[in-house]
Amino acid sequence: MTKSILLVGVGGQGTILASKILTTGLMEAGYDVKMSEIHGMSQRGGSVSSQVRYGEKVYSPVIEKGAADIIVAFEKMEALRNLDYLKESGTLVVNDEEIPSQSVLIGDETYPPDALEEIQKHTENVKVVDASGMARGLGNEKAANMVLLGTIIHAMGLEEIHWDAILEGNIKPRFLDLNKKAIQMGMGAVAG
Repeated sequence: MTKSILLVGVGGQGTILASKILTTGLMEAGYDVKMSEIHGMSQRGGSVSSQVRYGEKVYSPVIEKGAADIIVAFEKMEALRNLDYLKESGTLVVNDEEIPSQSVLIGDETYPPDALEEIQKHTENVKVVDASGMARGLGNEKAANMVLLGTIIHAMGLEEIHWDAILEGNIKPRFLDLNKKAIQMGMGAVAG
């Protein structure tokens, strides 16, 4: 059975790196994996999304609306924008982070003050994680992407994959311990 994971965020949050590490781990575990990414003005804080589908045989990287088993939103507004991709029984993990888009910064739009309440009206299985705060606690806010990757690993039951070895092949040695700890924190953040 094919599983679908949607990662959404804004440029600079490490969404694509997290999805590439996830994809590498899934392939090394023997799954057929398809990944697609969309960089919408990602250099300027625009929306970024990555779709990862895995299973015995996957024919397309595209996740249809209402078909994602899990959505991991690196930022609250991106969670709101992508809610229609979540399947009824799916899980939504939201980083409790607000990053105003370009349109908010120039005054064309306003950031919804009640974003989490809006999200929770649309789906029951929401896990709010302070991934940015956890990463800051480890000494580097940029590790929030690995905290969020940890939430995917736990929520999708992928703990048996040797993630440390995959990190060693994809992360600079000086950041390895930080990223390993961040993934462990993310796994713990959605446990139970």
